[in-house]
Amino acid sequence: MGINILPKPKIHFKQFSLYQRFIIFLAVGLGSGLAPKAPGTFGSAFALLFIPLFLISGFYGTLAITVIMSIIGIYICGKAATLIKVHDDSRIVWDEFAGQSITFLPLIYFNEMNIQWALIGFALFRLFDIWKPWPIHIIDTKVDGGFGIMLDDIIAGLWAAICILIYLLFSV
Repeated sequence: MGINILPKPKIHFKQFSLYQRFIIFLAVGLGSGLAPKAPGTFGSAFALLFIPLFLISGFYGTLAITVIMSIIGIYICGKAATLIKVHDDSRIVWDEFAGQSITFLPLIYFNEMNIQWALIGFALFRLFDIWKPWPIHIIDTKVDGGFGIMLDDIIAGLWAAICILIYLLFSV
């Protein structure tokens, strides 16, 4: 018994208004989610480009940016899913932006951000986002709309941030 994987519907931008195109452009991570393979990984990797902004903003600025990104993401992801008629389409990666950003909060707080930690944070976030341990799997399957699309990645980011925080608190 094989798994039937249906192809994703093409996004025909010409059928959408300029505003709808803008929403979809944001939802697909400024284009990073349109990668033909592993769009979530590409979206998370693209989010690494936010690190300089986070370093300039400091912990509280990064926290504010992440909260705003998450709240706006509920609308963006939900609206984009409705427009392209696929719930939590893998091309929608704004949620990865928010989750990946949450992962870095302990590193910004403790002023430990560097390339090594960025890669570790990236790997941890992707691990939790793909593995979907409790309660991520439940949320991913039971919570609909933009809130559901965002919440599973927010929790994956929290799990990754907790791992980093535990290490930072109990090392050295």
